[in-house]
Amino acid sequence: MLKIENFTISQIRDGLQNKEFSCRELVQDNLDRIEKLDIKLKAYLSVTDELALERADAVDSKISKNIELKPLEGIPYSAKDVFCTDGLVTTAGSKILKDFTPPYDATIIERVNDGGAILIGKTNCDPFGFGSSTENSGYFTTHNPYDLERVPGGSSGGSAAAVASRMGVFSIAEDTGGSIRYPSALCNVCGIKVTYGRVSRHGSIAYGSSLDTVGHMARNVEDVALILKSTAGIDRFDSTTVDVPVPDYLEEMKHSIQGTQIGLPKEYFNAEGFDPEVKKIILEAVDTFDDLGCHIEEISLPHSKYAIAAYYLSAISEVSANLARYDGIRFGFSAKDTASVNELYEITRSKAFEDEVKRRIMLGTYALSAGYYEAYYKKAMQIRTILKKEIDEAFKRVNVILAPVSPKLPFKIGEHENDPLSMWLEDIFTNGLNPTGCPGLAIPAGFSKSKLPVGLQLIGPHFSEHILFRLGYHFQNATDFHEVLPSLVEDMLDN
Repeated sequence: MLKIENFTISQIRDGLQNKEFSCRELVQDNLDRIEKLDIKLKAYLSVTDELALERADAVDSKISKNIELKPLEGIPYSAKDVFCTDGLVTTAGSKILKDFTPPYDATIIERVNDGGAILIGKTNCDPFGFGSSTENSGYFTTHNPYDLERVPGGSSGGSAAAVASRMGVFSIAEDTGGSIRYPSALCNVCGIKVTYGRVSRHGSIAYGSSLDTVGHMARNVEDVALILKSTAGIDRFDSTTVDVPVPDYLEEMKHSIQGTQIGLPKEYFNAEGFDPEVKKIILEAVDTFDDLGCHIEEISLPHSKYAIAAYYLSAISEVSANLARYDGIRFGFSAKDTASVNELYEITRSKAFEDEVKRRIMLGTYALSAGYYEAYYKKAMQIRTILKKEIDEAFKRVNVILAPVSPKLPFKIGEHENDPLSMWLEDIFTNGLNPTGCPGLAIPAGFSKSKLPVGLQLIGPHFSEHILFRLGYHFQNATDFHEVLPSLVEDMLDN
């Protein structure tokens, strides 16, 4: 095994360019890790080993000719299985798409591949992003690398587990209500939920179209910033992308954070059910920022208590519309020998949709139905407007908001199996952000007494990712939480 577990992408690229190891060795090392570790972790739905090695050989050919590599060239990565990949099965974690092979790459995949990165596999997720634990996947449950009996978070649990256990250097994922930030925190990795419109959603299988954002997970803030530099920007295939200049994130993040004003929302830190041990770790991280020269002050987001209701009502309403396309006719699973079109729809969707998918479709359809639209969906939209105005007002006082990602430590697999509402409440600190369109960066903040990871999130105004990276970068220079490998992963590799 190559001993590059905590190397940044730039360090790995320099190692390739200087011929300290070959790209084939690098990719094979990651594939070997998958073979050894994923038997128990179950992070991957598919592995593209032959294609990955073929692309690695092409990179090695360039290196042998002393051709300068691109910033991401030769770097092995994974992608959450909600992104279309040309010629590769894309399931969105649902059985209804178990044999679906897209004829094109999502824009995000195209841009990362054009940057020279090498896709090594597609990762497990809750179906269509519906979940906080990856237990809802139509295939299997992913396990947390820090404790195999616990969840890795969701819906991008496979991506987080893969990055945490070094089965791939980074992962492309998606965040509709915390699906990047929550598993990042539970698996001790870094994850960016970008400003809505910062990264193209073209080719990303839709959950809630007004809430979905495409982002990245990696071992450290520097890597996340480097990837976003390659993927951000306007896309003619996605009319929601915004023509705003993309900063040089790597250069920007090195600027001083002295005097940065950080707000702590009292509604988050005084929330019911907030684990005291998690709170203590977050407050210790706040002290670190204070030591680094930031100004800390308490702020109030009084309407944040309505955020979870507004989020779910708007999200499931959009689910009802977006999932109408899975009818057994156009693509995906189709029931056989049915007597009518209505029966084809009914049997196809009953057999192939997972329970959580059915639950959200039914609730969303109800919220949009005649007589209930104004009582539910319309009110949720009004609350979204209030939440946006409230956070904009907060940013007139502070530069950044710091908050916990999860109110609790990673919970045990099956703990919420018979209580869907308690599962939805796991996102209480993350899903209020997506209705505002603001960016959020999750970073490791420390460990519990039982050695389970805890993460914090930094939240900024629209298109302030460079400020979030700056704070995260300096925090990681002052700490080493992000470098702590799961001990059970090291044990499995040694055996």
